[in-house]
Amino acid sequence: MSKGKLAKFADLDTYGNVFQYPYRVMEEVTFEMRGHWGEQYFGNDNPIVLELGCGKGEYTVELAKQHPNKNFIGVDIKGARIWTGATLALKENMKNVAFLRTNIEIIDRFFGEGEVSELWLTFSDPQMKNPRKRLTSTFFLERYRHFLTDGGTIHLKTDSNFLFTYTTYIIEKNQLPLDVRTEDLYGDAANAPADSSLATAASIQTYYEKMWLARGLQIRYMKFGLPHNIMLQEPDVEIELDDYRSYHRTKRSSLETSK
Repeated sequence: MSKGKLAKFADLDTYGNVFQYPYRVMEEVTFEMRGHWGEQYFGNDNPIVLELGCGKGEYTVELAKQHPNKNFIGVDIKGARIWTGATLALKENMKNVAFLRTNIEIIDRFFGEGEVSELWLTFSDPQMKNPRKRLTSTFFLERYRHFLTDGGTIHLKTDSNFLFTYTTYIIEKNQLPLDVRTEDLYGDAANAPADSSLATAASIQTYYEKMWLARGLQIRYMKFGLPHNIMLQEPDVEIELDDYRSYHRTKRSSLETSK
């Protein structure tokens, strides 16, 4: 029988690879390891990579296995989800993995300037009716620049045509450097070199991704850079809404497009 939420939360309180700082806590305390993850937790100066909205942490753990010379931190507000990846990382004695339970809106409070080299956004909620909450919006990109290295890398892997299109417009509007863009990740990855970004993105599948693939949904992927010297602007375009919101859910309104 699987553990319930309360048992998982109790476990997390004892896990040395999990740091829990939801928004209400951060109103009262500061994160003392900010800017010092490498020396104080990982014990090295290897590049740090974040997965934002990591869910059960499948990507965080698998990326850490593939890249032992990098440090990976999965970020999510749902402790019961983080428990799965954190438990696996502990069982396998993985020293280059950690998890941070917090709200992504305050992610810049946990990392110092230039402390992070890459971000992974894996199947983020497209937030079709709320641009400010999209993880590739200028609201979030500005926060990432507080801790992401100048020109640092952002990976977006999504089943949402809306989020993919929106991010494409963000990149075009702000002339951000685009390294890879595909609307058919698995089709293009089949012919890509084994050490390419396409191959890495295709090598890991989350629980929900497998469900979406079974439904015939196409998986999209892009990799782009985020320079610090650009004044970011939101695109003023209408984008066709996805005809579903997430697995087993339909979109919430009768609208067909959104900015």
